[in-house]
Amino acid sequence: MAYVALSEAEKTFILHGVEEDFRCDGRSRRDYRPMDLETGLVSNASGSARLRLANTDILVGVKTEIDVPNPLTPEFGKLEFFVDCSANATPEFEGRGGSDLAQELILSLQNAYESPFAFDYRTLCLIPGQQCWKLYIDILILECGGNLHDAVSLAAKAALYNTKLPRVTARLLDAGITDLIISDNPYDCTRIGIDAVPLLVTVCKIGDYCLVDPTAEEEVCSTVSMVVSVSMRNNEAYLSGTHMTGGGSMHRDTMLNSIQLGLSMGEQLNSLLLKMLKSEEERVGPKRPNTVGFLK
Repeated sequence: MAYVALSEAEKTFILHGVEEDFRCDGRSRRDYRPMDLETGLVSNASGSARLRLANTDILVGVKTEIDVPNPLTPEFGKLEFFVDCSANATPEFEGRGGSDLAQELILSLQNAYESPFAFDYRTLCLIPGQQCWKLYIDILILECGGNLHDAVSLAAKAALYNTKLPRVTARLLDAGITDLIISDNPYDCTRIGIDAVPLLVTVCKIGDYCLVDPTAEEEVCSTVSMVVSVSMRNNEAYLSGTHMTGGGSMHRDTMLNSIQLGLSMGEQLNSLLLKMLKSEEERVGPKRPNTVGFLK
């Protein structure tokens, strides 16, 4: 997180606002800040998305290549995350200042996507044991305004929704060799199912209360937070992983309440994100323009 210098009086003011369920920006403990989403911004990527959550700005690009499956999981494709913290986000990210935060975000996403129930890796397999799709999800943090885990997971899911995989057909050659033919038609493609793709919900503990979507100032006032990974299956929210951040601790009852709050907010975030993606797709227009001329 970005360091924000706060006086003791400012921290006390934030703490009292949380206790009264009236935060500094007018939100309650269960409210998120305004969110803007754009997709298809990076022309040389298979899919991309840019998410702005108040002052937090995230850009995600997805690139694809054909690789060989892991021998231990011959029917699964591959997924790899990379996070880069721009030095423009905060002066602390200059040089290698953001490497620890980037590694923390990568591990959080890897753990969330690790379960086959959270992401169906079989959809990326082309020929079991021989060929599969490998997705590189590159995440760039342009501005850091708090709640990076949630913003990164939302942007990554939106970029996967926007990703288009070229249609691949297999042809058997001599000696049992399989040749793959990749369609060069940009409109002859398949999409990735994101129904079960997990979202991260950060539940921040300030004083005796827990809240979601903390600002950078609220993160300074918190001693411990729980990041809850929420996956949707059959229109129900399931817990796919949790981990703690910060140097403090939580009581068992507080931990259970945080998980329940994370599941509830994750379900609401998922429905909101899908609604925004469909609205963005309608705004961009039809996928394929009308063909004019005699060469069709």
